[in-house]
Amino acid sequence: MKLKSLVVAVLVLAALSGGAYLLNRPAPPPAADTRLQQALVAANLIEQAARVRLSDAGKTVELARQPDGTWKVPSYHDMAADFSKLSGFVGNLTEAKLQRLVTSNPERIARLEFKDTKIELLGTDGKATFSVTLGKNPETGGGRFVRFGDENKAYLASLNAWIDGEARNWANPELISLKLDDLARVEIPFAEGGPLVISRAKKEDPWTADRTPEGQRVKADKIGSLLSTLATVRFTESTATDDANATAAKANQRTFKVATFDNKTVTLALGRKPEEKKLKAPTPGADGKSGPAALGSVADLAKKDDAKAGEPKKDDKPLAPEFETIPAGPVFAHITHSEGSQPINALMQKRAFQIAEYSLTSLPQKPEELFEPIPPPPSAPAPAPPAEAPKKP
Repeated sequence: MKLKSLVVAVLVLAALSGGAYLLNRPAPPPAADTRLQQALVAANLIEQAARVRLSDAGKTVELARQPDGTWKVPSYHDMAADFSKLSGFVGNLTEAKLQRLVTSNPERIARLEFKDTKIELLGTDGKATFSVTLGKNPETGGGRFVRFGDENKAYLASLNAWIDGEARNWANPELISLKLDDLARVEIPFAEGGPLVISRAKKEDPWTADRTPEGQRVKADKIGSLLSTLATVRFTESTATDDANATAAKANQRTFKVATFDNKTVTLALGRKPEEKKLKAPTPGADGKSGPAALGSVADLAKKDDAKAGEPKKDDKPLAPEFETIPAGPVFAHITHSEGSQPINALMQKRAFQIAEYSLTSLPQKPEELFEPIPPPPSAPAPAPPAEAPKKP
């Protein structure tokens, strides 16, 4: 009986011990997040994206892929996108990796400043295939806090991309780009004497002018600088074609023509509203009136004359008119290509394009700036003095 009771007690204790273990055993470790140490966005998602949508500080810009593989900015007059800027941004995305899970606590997530800074990839159906919201930068180290969709998880990614929500900044600023070696001829307008044509038969040949002053030649470095300015033109801002400054610029243009060896011609009309000097309006009198009324009535003038009857009269000198200077307007460029199918021709019908001021002011104003004196031929070396005869000892 005692042995049987002992066996039963042992079995009961074993069952109790097993139950206690099951109740108190530690929870299994959570499964590792498969996204850690992986790219922030898979390369195939970018390759399949029909649009890229970027949002920041209340501004949103979309870039749309075209059937030929190029990109446009629909929200900025459907202009071509700046490919170098877009490829750099995509490169940052694909190189960035998720370094670690920061928190799943909603309160801590709220402190990481996830607002409206967002990157989205959209498919052809307009639905997002990838969406990530960016938070603030960590206080130490690089990277950016990120959050996928509406997940209650915040990660740290090695992302250093800047989200530019300004649509204009994503448009390709290059209006025209020609290779200097392809240029055969340039026509330069001048106010006096008409246009000057400078050309060369081959790219190795020196430049020659149709009207060269006697004893002079074309200044090669000046022509090189001129062609560099005309061959590559970038816009800084665009406006409506009927903008007042753009309309005034058309009335004050200098028209340059550049031709290539394959007989293609690009015409560049550069102009701006000129500086103005206007007569200042009369200064109001003490009573708020201006002009003759500000001097007072005839009776008032008579009283003043009576009061000064005993004083010697001074010579009254007329006041010199005062002028105010209205600065010149921004510089605009209107460019046309001899090939009608070139995109620049259609683009010029949509918008008026401002360019940097130096693109106009750096161009030669007078023909003599393009020439220099022909250097004299090198003189023959002086004959050596005759050798002295050896002296007899």
